[in-house]
Amino acid sequence: MWHIGGRGDVPIWGYRRAVEDLILPLLEGLGEEPPWRTFVARLRERMGADYASIVFRPIPVGQPQSRVVHLFSGADWPPLIAQAYRDGGYQDDPLPYFELAEGRPYRLGELLTAGDPRHEDYRRRMLEPSGMNVLRILRVEERGGISAWLTVSRQAGEFPPEADALLKALVPYLRAGIAAQVALERERTGAMVANEAIRRMNFGWITLDAAGKVLDADSHGARLLAAATILLCGRGGRLAARDAQANREIAEAIRDLASRPRAIVLSREPWLDMLLVPATPRAAAAGPAPALVAYVHSDSWSSADRCEQLAQLFDLIPSEARLALALSRGMSIAEAAGELGLTVESARTYSKRIYAKTAARGQADLVRFIHRSVLAIA
Repeated sequence: MWHIGGRGDVPIWGYRRAVEDLILPLLEGLGEEPPWRTFVARLRERMGADYASIVFRPIPVGQPQSRVVHLFSGADWPPLIAQAYRDGGYQDDPLPYFELAEGRPYRLGELLTAGDPRHEDYRRRMLEPSGMNVLRILRVEERGGISAWLTVSRQAGEFPPEADALLKALVPYLRAGIAAQVALERERTGAMVANEAIRRMNFGWITLDAAGKVLDADSHGARLLAAATILLCGRGGRLAARDAQANREIAEAIRDLASRPRAIVLSREPWLDMLLVPATPRAAAAGPAPALVAYVHSDSWSSADRCEQLAQLFDLIPSEARLALALSRGMSIAEAAGELGLTVESARTYSKRIYAKTAARGQADLVRFIHRSVLAIA
């Protein structure tokens, strides 16, 4: 909940001019933080209201009181009243929010029935202590079906006749603004979930220009570059590796502009690998367009920890777990045997047991099973 603040008593001065004065902050408000703070504050001033708010639910799921975006200007409800509403008072709210005709401003007298005990009780307990004695409520609905409610209120004095005309004139702009805000909220939610999954899988990215110069990186890629223990920004800001062989492979991939995806093992302990791929063409944007994307993947666990986890997950003995980890990291049977101090025949024997226990039909299956298991997000 965001408080925009201030009290305005400026009356409406020609609703057409007022509409023009409100359209720009409504459109620009999508880029504000909190969104629409200028629009809501200016609307309150133009209406001569004590309070103005926009309320909507970006995703229409969950309990009625959940996932509510509440943007307001002016004095908020008194703390005790607001807490009482959150604690269950919303269930006594008699205002028919979803039954309001879309695009039409309603007065309080049209929503509360005089003489109805429930309505009178709600007015006395919730509205009057909050200074909401005179109000207008307007429901708008964007094309995806999400409703938003615009409310302006006063403690005393009826709104001028131009008030309803001003609110009606704002309706098409409000619809468009709500649609854009709902789309942004959903994108933010999706990005948050995706970023968390990527973070848990220890993936990151670094973008490069055609000369291999680092252009940008996510937080994981930036941390690797800042540590400079395995990857670093070399001469001229170009991506480089501490390991000489890995550095040559990076340089070759950059020269080829990664005509095909190029996988490079940068470190085995701790594990760090990288996939260089051509950047997807994009529309014109600020800054140079990347030519390559380096996807980096690290393992925050030691090899010993990973072997223990593999043993638990697939019921492997320690020697089998060590071989399974090596095979899952792309080594051949011969390479893994040399790494682990085994004969090739012993490694083949162990691999058959591993495939039987994991139900893998070969190394490709084994890699997929391990990297798609819960160990990927451990």
